[in-house]
Amino acid sequence: MYAITIPEPGGPEALVWDEVPAPEPGPGEVLVDVAASAVNRADLLQRQGFYDPPPGISPYPGLECAGRVAALGEGVTDWSVGDEVCALLGGGGYAQQVAVPAGQLLPVPDGLETVQAAALPEVVCTVWSNVFQAAALRHGETLLVHGGASGIGTMAVQLATAFGARVAVTAGTPEGLERCRELGAEVLVNYREQDFVEEVREATSGRGADVVLDIMGAKYLGPNVRVLATGGRLVVIGMQGGRKAELDLGALLTKRASVAATSLRGRPPEEKAAIVAAVREHVWPLLAAGEVSPIIDRTFPMSEAADAHLALERGGHFGKLLLTT
Repeated sequence: MYAITIPEPGGPEALVWDEVPAPEPGPGEVLVDVAASAVNRADLLQRQGFYDPPPGISPYPGLECAGRVAALGEGVTDWSVGDEVCALLGGGGYAQQVAVPAGQLLPVPDGLETVQAAALPEVVCTVWSNVFQAAALRHGETLLVHGGASGIGTMAVQLATAFGARVAVTAGTPEGLERCRELGAEVLVNYREQDFVEEVREATSGRGADVVLDIMGAKYLGPNVRVLATGGRLVVIGMQGGRKAELDLGALLTKRASVAATSLRGRPPEEKAAIVAAVREHVWPLLAAGEVSPIIDRTFPMSEAADAHLALERGGHFGKLLLTT
């Protein structure tokens, strides 16, 4: 088979479409013929040499995929050869085939094409595990989403709206903010021109955000704490704005607020399987009903993954960038 390899870390040109040995499904695994994968910022970090796959995981990038079941490993009984599926991966999605623990598979939602489903597993599992499990967002609360135009952002807006929360977003262009509004966001903040703390507090009559989903890390830590409501929960899932910052514990104590930082890729298979099962129960019906949809900016041939990485780095996209085999 062919896969995107990284002979040496570097820029987008470091990605090489090359012939490699085909994987075989181990016990409890399923072999998937990949129709499409998606580009995530973790893939860029891996390409640059900063984010190696967990031990025992495929060395090729790609944290999600969609395709068709090609073979079953020993002990797998819940899936059949030929099933159309999408999957949460620790790596290996940028390839023609990938072996996946059976617990990390999801059926392609009713009403969606297989390629579309490649835009779902990583973002839906990330949003569900952070916003709804870790931060316990409730009906009627306010969620602030940084990077509302991203794949994770567009899904967070839709899911929070579907479950009855009010959503505020930050984005860098009027066009991106308008499209977030169309997905359900009510409070729109252009981070290039406006102070999100002031805007969110004004929109909530001074209360602030009950939950903040943050991709920036250090740069936004202080403002994120300031924007939290009493009892608020900040969940950090990215470090685009740096790793280290000063945390005002006094502000947290006064607000009885909390800060959590989480990642999905390195979790053990049983934890991922539990998240996937919850997503299938709570989110898949919304997808089938058309209440929530994958937002796809454009697709690239997988052999041209370098162009997709360059597009993600340049920004300006809305939703996910996909790679098709």
